[in-house]
Amino acid sequence: MTTKFPSHINLPREARSELIDLLNTCLATAVDLHWQVKQAHWNIRGNHFISRHLLFDKVADHVREHADEFAERAGALGGYAEGTIRLAMKNSELEEYDLSAVNGDDHVRVIVDRVSRYAATIRDGIQRCDELNDPVSSDLLTQVLGTVEEDLWFLESHLYGSSNIAREETGPSVIREETNSSTNA
Repeated sequence: MTTKFPSHINLPREARSELIDLLNTCLATAVDLHWQVKQAHWNIRGNHFISRHLLFDKVADHVREHADEFAERAGALGGYAEGTIRLAMKNSELEEYDLSAVNGDDHVRVIVDRVSRYAATIRDGIQRCDELNDPVSSDLLTQVLGTVEEDLWFLESHLYGSSNIAREETGPSVIREETNSSTNA
């Protein structure tokens, strides 16, 4: 993506262009995640219904706010925010929602997986923003990551003690894979 609008932000055009692409990936992932969380919100049943229903709504609200922040920063850098649902579907870092999720724990597990992937996308973005010397975008992503990780903690807490989760399952598959590969080295 090239810049589309003038911007006097003191970064090279190439860096701004890469940052816009990064922010649009975050935007697409946020739009996708928002609707995946709403999917769980609408279809949750079983034990702890109301607490999970409300938690999913809170997480969806946070992610919707993140999407707006990503789009506005892309615009400030001279970019065009690509935030339609079709563009989100094309550019999101997330897998499609698991429609086999039926009970509450299943929905929580799916959302934990998606939120952890979203967090990884944002964390990678922070590192790239730092490399491109953009402390503003880095700070934006850092603040978003703080909210995402707190939401992840709330979500994961709903799985603690679940009979459907193994004791050794201590984190999302991304983290478990990294832990396993580092212990095997």
